[in-house]
Amino acid sequence: MRNISHNLIVGKSPQLRKAVDLAIRIAKTAPITTLITGESGTGKELFARLIHDSSADAQKPFVDINCGAIPVNLLESELFGYEKGAFTGADQSKRGLLELASGGTIFLDEIGNTTHSIQMKLLKAVENKKFRRLNGTEELTVSGRIIAATNVNLYDEVKKGKFREDLYHRLNIGHVQIPPLHEREGDALVLANHFIKQFTTEYDRKSVGFTPAALKLIGMYAWPGNVRQLRNAIERAVLVYGPEYVDTEHLLLEPDRELEKGVWMGQDELLAAKPDLQFNQIDIPSEGISLETFERDIILSAIKKAEGNLSKAARLLKINRGKLRYRIEKLNISKEDIYLLSNHAIARNAA
Repeated sequence: MRNISHNLIVGKSPQLRKAVDLAIRIAKTAPITTLITGESGTGKELFARLIHDSSADAQKPFVDINCGAIPVNLLESELFGYEKGAFTGADQSKRGLLELASGGTIFLDEIGNTTHSIQMKLLKAVENKKFRRLNGTEELTVSGRIIAATNVNLYDEVKKGKFREDLYHRLNIGHVQIPPLHEREGDALVLANHFIKQFTTEYDRKSVGFTPAALKLIGMYAWPGNVRQLRNAIERAVLVYGPEYVDTEHLLLEPDRELEKGVWMGQDELLAAKPDLQFNQIDIPSEGISLETFERDIILSAIKKAEGNLSKAARLLKINRGKLRYRIEKLNISKEDIYLLSNHAIARNAA
């Protein structure tokens, strides 16, 4: 599959492609309200910019605000603006971000951190395309696209009474769920190579790639901080250490999480810690063997050991007699084959 590299959204996994395709489809529609969800560090702002850049209003403003980074008492004035005299220090009127985004896109990151009062005003802005500045009497029109994002389950917040259900449903008309990095098959290595090229150029360093051990670590690591954690790890390795080849110790990853445990263990240690992976080693020929042939050999071996007794053979294979008969028919094992493997046939041939 070809790599995705749009608006710094980099990867090749089907999981990422599905999210990107959906975002672009949403962008091509009328400016519907859209909710972007995903763990911290997955790139929710990049997806919001992707929707904006892929829309017919790409040349209009893209205005973003992190609702969790602004004090509650300031957030309302930042969003809706205020009129002169609205509070102490308001010496002149100020336009809010909803006005500044006119005709373009306003991106409300961490929407779950807003108060019920702000949620009520946002609901009116979303439903009626109208709002007022603080201390204002004139109704202003919202024009453009509203995108919200959160790293929490907003519906759970609704059930807890922390988020308005009506606003949740209005925001959730378009919905893009960004998969965490550990679910994006192969993307960690694609991103690592992308970032090392980016930071080598940006910081004028000599790094040219990764050692095999570093690549193995990057591919196996759980990346609980997602793309942001991976980006920071590569940037630090290039900037601080600047080696020709980045090795495992340059990444400074903490080996203390359950999902990451196996990365620092040798194969024998890992297998010992995973009893469900213990198995009898089977000698597979270098040219390979079909699974069907392998299954047939196992069943015939069980029938021979059971001296043709199918009930006993089924017990040896830890399945019931009906399942064994199904497999016998599926693999075209004839009654003559079973008879030849029976004790009676063996005894007669010996005589």
